[in-house]
Amino acid sequence: MERIWAPWRMTYISNAPREDGCIFCRARDASDDRERLVLSRHKHALIMLNRYPYTCGHLMVVPLRHTADMDDLSDGELLDLMHGVRRACALLKAVATPQGFNIGMNLGKAAGAGVEEHLHVHVVPRWNGDTNFMSVTGDVRVIPEGLMEAYDRLLAGLGPEG
Repeated sequence: MERIWAPWRMTYISNAPREDGCIFCRARDASDDRERLVLSRHKHALIMLNRYPYTCGHLMVVPLRHTADMDDLSDGELLDLMHGVRRACALLKAVATPQGFNIGMNLGKAAGAGVEEHLHVHVVPRWNGDTNFMSVTGDVRVIPEGLMEAYDRLLAGLGPEG
């Protein structure tokens, strides 16, 4: 088996807090947006950076209400969720100039949801050729930008209006 040495990850692994409850509700209720990777807040949804991204700039749009069922969301909540997806795409276009996007939801464990209890929309920027031999043969993703550097760059791209 091939090994990829990434000693800088040990700081994160050894200091990562073990928290109970929903990561999205904690982000919703947090006072420190940077710590929770929240980029912007809106009436019914928030936009945040994914801590375990598929690519640089992998965002998630999350309804403020804790639910796993889209039928639980009001029309206003659904509309704000979709406006958040549009805002996330516009932000990524302005800051990272992707050539495409994967946008989607994994509802339920059988569909691959990592967080089953709180639905969320993934907005994953894509570039031609962004899949390389590491992903194809080694089932390993190489993310060339640090998480906090990506957060700061995206936050700056929002401007004062968020």
